[in-house]
Amino acid sequence: MKLLFSFVISTLILSGFSSCTKTEGPGGAATIAGKIRKEKIIAGQSYYYDAVDEDVYLIYGSENTFYDDDIKTSFDGSFEFNYLEKGNYQFFVYSDCNSCLSGDTVLIQDVVISDKKERVDLGTITIQ
Repeated sequence: MKLLFSFVISTLILSGFSSCTKTEGPGGAATIAGKIRKEKIIAGQSYYYDAVDEDVYLIYGSENTFYDDDIKTSFDGSFEFNYLEKGNYQFFVYSDCNSCLSGDTVLIQDVVISDKKERVDLGTITIQ
């Protein structure tokens, strides 16, 4: 009886470990990076500069409605989300919007990491 009990417990523990699959989020070796720049329009002329200390957000998976991670851009507008697992992500940043009731609009981009050490470069994203 004691041997049967030990066998059942061992089987449950081993099946628990073998059924674990890594999902989106921290714990991997992949990176999502990019740069944010701001556009300012003065007298009909557009001027661009690095968006310093701008909040950028990342959602793990594609079914969440609340962000899982956020960081601020560096002195040159660059950002990096490091140590990510393979999977689907949504990156977003807020931009000023004069015609929006809230004064802001969301710029969102779907991102897929397909290799465990992949570096996804989102390029330069322009906000107002």
